[in-house]
Amino acid sequence: MNQVIPCVLMRAGTSRGPFFLREWLPADDVARDEALIGAIGASDLLQVDGVGGGSTLTSKVAIVSTSNEPGCDVDYLFAQVGVGQRSVDTRPNCGNMLSGVAPFAIEQGLVRAQDGETVVRVFNVNTRSRIDVTVQTPGGRVTYEGETGIDGVAGTAAPVRLNFLDAWGAVTGSLFPTGRRIDAFGGLAVTCIDAAMPLVILRASELGLTGRETPAVLDADRALLDRIESIRLAAGAAMGMGDVSGSVVPKPVIASEGDDADSVTSRYFTPRRCHASHAVTGAIGVATAFALPGTVISGASHRGGTRGISVLHPQGRIDVEVTVEGTGDGASVQRAALVRTARKILQGDLHIPSYVYSRHVEGDRPMKRLIAPAVAAAVLAAAAPLAMAFPDKTITIVVPTAAGGGNDAMARTIAQRLGAVLGQTVIVDNRAGANGAIACEYVARATPDGHTLVFGYIGTHAMNPALQKLRYDPVADFAPIGLVGYSPTLMVANNTVPVKDVKDLVAQLKAKPDKYTYASAGNGTAPHYAAELFKLSTGVVMLGAPYKGAAPAISDTIGGQTQFMFPSLFTALPHVKSGKLRAFAIAGPARSPLLPDVPTLKEAGVSGVEVQQWYGFFAPAKTPKAVVDQLNKALNQVLAERDIVKRMEDHGATVETSTPEQFGALVKGEIVKWKGVVQQARLTVE
Repeated sequence: MNQVIPCVLMRAGTSRGPFFLREWLPADDVARDEALIGAIGASDLLQVDGVGGGSTLTSKVAIVSTSNEPGCDVDYLFAQVGVGQRSVDTRPNCGNMLSGVAPFAIEQGLVRAQDGETVVRVFNVNTRSRIDVTVQTPGGRVTYEGETGIDGVAGTAAPVRLNFLDAWGAVTGSLFPTGRRIDAFGGLAVTCIDAAMPLVILRASELGLTGRETPAVLDADRALLDRIESIRLAAGAAMGMGDVSGSVVPKPVIASEGDDADSVTSRYFTPRRCHASHAVTGAIGVATAFALPGTVISGASHRGGTRGISVLHPQGRIDVEVTVEGTGDGASVQRAALVRTARKILQGDLHIPSYVYSRHVEGDRPMKRLIAPAVAAAVLAAAAPLAMAFPDKTITIVVPTAAGGGNDAMARTIAQRLGAVLGQTVIVDNRAGANGAIACEYVARATPDGHTLVFGYIGTHAMNPALQKLRYDPVADFAPIGLVGYSPTLMVANNTVPVKDVKDLVAQLKAKPDKYTYASAGNGTAPHYAAELFKLSTGVVMLGAPYKGAAPAISDTIGGQTQFMFPSLFTALPHVKSGKLRAFAIAGPARSPLLPDVPTLKEAGVSGVEVQQWYGFFAPAKTPKAVVDQLNKALNQVLAERDIVKRMEDHGATVETSTPEQFGALVKGEIVKWKGVVQQARLTVE
């Protein structure tokens, strides 16, 4: 039977899609995504069976809820639903749909409106960034009527002002993720930038284009699209995002001169087709690259302060107001704001067909607003799993760190072979943020059928839980699958740091506390613990800079924004071999045969800093034992293959397998161990 869910259909900026309160949708994320697929009608290109419009611009969804983030009013989760394919991608962000979030939140009672204007601070869950959204609310009520027009939308409406507060480096952890403002890929100069949206910007002239071509002309040039895609893949890896062939980010941009000194022409790709107009988040990135010196599209004027920049697109322009502080290489964009409009199209009940669900869903009662959460829970409880052999669909391995890091590389190495052993597609889904908590919470609440796993490690299932209370229990919420192996922690430094060895570093820090800064993959991760233990054992003071994963932390250490880091040997070894980082010591019990000349910290005169990182797979609690045993058998089979063992060992990891029970015992013992370290070192989240 059909399921009935409350829904508000809105035009937001130059996009359109349904808006939902999180409580209106199924609590289980798998069922939630299936409901979104049914709502949009994603299964066919025309989307005749849903509210989509046969385009990526009209296959967007906004999910809104009250925020628990300090200082924020509401959470906004954006979902890009497939066109002609059953897919839901929550990795990118959408600034156009963002313009409808505040009006929707006010009308649904999440935020109280003021008389005149209301400012709503929105926390974007996808990128973990904040945006202040100003909505017109005369008499304390939202109005959509006004005289503001935006290119790409007929008519006028009330202005919605978007003020991006911390969108720079929100996805990769760094504004210029490669550590450079210009890179070369495929013989072309490009700028890789992460400003509201990770972008790969190319000059139109180097592609033999004017930059003013229409989307239809660009989409018809298959050789051009293939060339852009090959550059995007290479750039994605260099940005620390790993293999982006299955991801819609980073987005490619072809840029050229604008109409005057304060404008730039842009053709934005999504990523395999040219956007009919332009994404708001993409406009922020293009304007940022234009405002700063040293990029492939830097404007002639690099003045500081607040200025207006026009991003010219196929249907007109997006005017972005940016605030620049500093000069030269030290210049940075502190804020970016622009105006969009939104309009509520209809509000009512959306009927979701039962065939979109992977499990039988019973009942024909509408999900009314006041009882939606209870009914949604009842629907899930009534869902009877089909009797079928495991695995019967794609298996998703959720990686709790950013693409491009050591954990990501290890998970992808195993996933490639695991799919062949299990006879089913296995994909990797990077869900970085909150030091792995986002990924772990997601998997802990996934359907316990073995099709959603998390690649956990010492940080997610021992160190971080020992440091702070989380919204998941590392033992009770998971079924251990099996251990993958170990990797020692390595102390590395930026090549330009004027430090001879560990003894010299300690002497310099004692003479001048806080002289250097160390990067970590986030508070509660192994690099954080190792650095804090190093400080405790030596009595020195060194500032810490937590990042959203090892990849951006390594990137900024290479780039010189931070000077030291304690990553796993698996993460650091390629950069040490290439000469981008200098290895100081092994934070473990013995030297590594891969770096025989690098001493242990104990040999260097520092005792008590031994951090051996471990990795393994977990399923949600209550996953059937038969499924857990089947996954364990398949995992151990993969880890017995010579090429897999060699690839792991070549990167500094030692393969070690286990039974589910042995792995579970390891986790429990590690939690006890690291709780003791927290008490001894007096570590805190701050």
